Amino acid sequence: MKCPFCAHLGDKVVDSRESKEGEVIRRRRECLDCGRRFTSYERIDEIPYMVVKKDGTRERFERQKLVSGLLKACEKRPVSVGALEGVADRVEGILQERPEKEMSTQEVGAVVMDELRKLDKVAYVRFASVYRHFRDLGEFMTELKDLLNAKE
Repeated sequence: MKCPFCAHLGDKVVDSRESKEGEVIRRRRECLDCGRRFTSYERIDEIPYMVVKKDGTRERFERQKLVSGLLKACEKRPVSVGALEGVADRVEGILQERPEKEMSTQEVGAVVMDELRKLDKVAYVRFASVYRHFRDLGEFMTELKDLLNAKE
């Protein structure tokens, strides 16, 4: 914390108090150089993670929405909920590492499909059929052939 009086970077906290609501912490500080006291306030700055949709609109990233889609793809499949939570964790981790705090739905889908391909091939095909919007049976068969060739 920089001293507002002398711009020195060293200080010590003399007193800390939480607000009644618990949302802000008030800290009384003393500069180690000039000895003057000043007050700082700390609060959590929540920046929402955003997903950029195909039409360019943005909406908040909702982990539960992602897990719900994964559960549908893995319905009646031998995939644990813990494994699906791990997929959601990895998507969320990628999002948190980005400086712009947003990710396109195409990127989310690509990560999810890659993870599902490793977990369960049937769940992967289910997810891909909804995510990729196959126009006809030929596109679907091409995806299945690619999946089978990758297995060999």
